[in-house]
Amino acid sequence: MLTAGGDCPGLNAVIRAITRSAAARGDEAVGIMRGYRGLAERDYVDLDARSVSGILPLGGTILRTSSFEPVAEGAVDRVAAAFAEDRLDAVIAIGGEHTMEITRMLHEDEGLPLIGVPKTIDNDIVGTDFTFGFDTAVHVVMEAIDRLHTTAQSHDRLMVVEVMGRNAGWIALYGGLAGGADGIVIPEVDTTCEELAAAVTRRHDRGKSFSIIVVAEGANLAFASGEVRQVRVSEETDEYGYERLGGIGAALATELEAMTGYEARTVVLGHVQRGGTPTAHDRILATRYGAAAYELAAAGRFGRMVSLRGSEIDSVPLSEVRGIKTVDLDLLGIAKRFFA
Repeated sequence: MLTAGGDCPGLNAVIRAITRSAAARGDEAVGIMRGYRGLAERDYVDLDARSVSGILPLGGTILRTSSFEPVAEGAVDRVAAAFAEDRLDAVIAIGGEHTMEITRMLHEDEGLPLIGVPKTIDNDIVGTDFTFGFDTAVHVVMEAIDRLHTTAQSHDRLMVVEVMGRNAGWIALYGGLAGGADGIVIPEVDTTCEELAAAVTRRHDRGKSFSIIVVAEGANLAFASGEVRQVRVSEETDEYGYERLGGIGAALATELEAMTGYEARTVVLGHVQRGGTPTAHDRILATRYGAAAYELAAAGRFGRMVSLRGSEIDSVPLSEVRGIKTVDLDLLGIAKRFFA
């Protein structure tokens, strides 16, 4: 098994579930270090009941992680050789939508026995209702908003909270709704600064001297004139070509302060959302995913990703896991009933 892409709470619960499931059937569990890089470089660690003891509540991943891409790095032959020469019966890849894409390609193009487990705090993977890590991230945002309420009220301030969400606003929507935010801005919908300023002003007219706005890092800065700006912390990209997001919170706070005349402050939660102890929900979901992934491997049902449908664990072909799962706008409509 390997963990790839960004870390999130619940990864160790999956590792534990796969390992314990394999041990119960007399199979050998092997951990692959640092995602697909470890598979290409044959960097393995044996796993057993003792080595996974006590890891359930731990954040991060004991297998480490990377965003190594075998195709882009020209390492497909090395990955295929690892399967053949090291007699790997199956590999379970735990990761986000990009990891699922890599896993699909390696299975379809090379015939490698691979299974996917969906992991991301962003909850944007197609084919599953929820990913583990998401619930923990939402709790972090909710708790931050709860704490900000008191200081915003004490100082009569407008607080803008920037949260993660590159292409989808699940964290902003769920975290903002749970925390009682007075405005939510997500990548799926361009909410104008004028709309937000009007909502804040209405709150003040009703005697509410503070407001809290939650904005996803991938959202645009939009205006009633039709102007839409993409705000980025830097024009540079990382080693895999991803944009370095961030800065929308500060930009939005500046515009709202100018439009309303109310003092505004920005809080960027950043990577604190993806760290720390997983919630009970994420521990259980991750455990169920790990157990189901092992069952798929044992049955030889490769090229599939475990998924959650309602309250039941299922699986879908990796060929169907394409694109980004965006938020349910009906839920945003419900949230708007509480704005101003």
